Amino acid sequence: MLSRKKVNLVLDEMEKVFPDAWCELIFQNTFELLIAVMLSARTTDKAVNKVTPSLFEKYPAPQDFLTVPVEELMQDISTIGLYRNKAKHIQECCRQLLELHQGKVPDTFEELTQLAGVGRKTANVVLSVGFNKPAIAVDTHVERVSKCFKIVPEHATPLEVEHILMKKVPKERWGQTHHLLIFWGRYRCKRSSKLKHCQCCQDLMSMIKDKE
Repeated sequence: MLSRKKVNLVLDEMEKVFPDAWCELIFQNTFELLIAVMLSARTTDKAVNKVTPSLFEKYPAPQDFLTVPVEELMQDISTIGLYRNKAKHIQECCRQLLELHQGKVPDTFEELTQLAGVGRKTANVVLSVGFNKPAIAVDTHVERVSKCFKIVPEHATPLEVEHILMKKVPKERWGQTHHLLIFWGRYRCKRSSKLKHCQCCQDLMSMIKDKE
């Protein structure tokens, strides 16, 4: 496994390639961010961004999502994967926001994960991007790239990936790390189930070795 020093060298090189790596979801406030991240599960950001402009125009606040039958909301997001369950979760989440948080998105991990449809990844994205709090969200890209670079063991679960990254990366760099790994996985890393390491990742590791 890569040492803490080498992990940060990898991140340094990634930052040179993607200096503007950041959340690609389109949102105007923490509530829109929360809904967008909930919609993004097992769906691309591009697909979500095609839906959210009209969605947020129709439902600008939590109470607005509760003014229509869930079937209508399902239709509004029908191009998104798992739209039936997501529509149900969104309405229940909005109900909880109104009943428990005066319609505002909470800024703690514990409160966020108590909301319907909000797991660790969603909560960490909202904390990091929406509230600028240190957090590492592990999605498929983060997990795949972390394993490709041997930052974490091949058998590591998403939770283990999160904890290992938190140990190897300085806290002030957690949020940036999430986006760098996503951008690398989205636009560079071509690792598949048949390949333990992709050529792009191998090339970057060679660059690091040359500097040692």
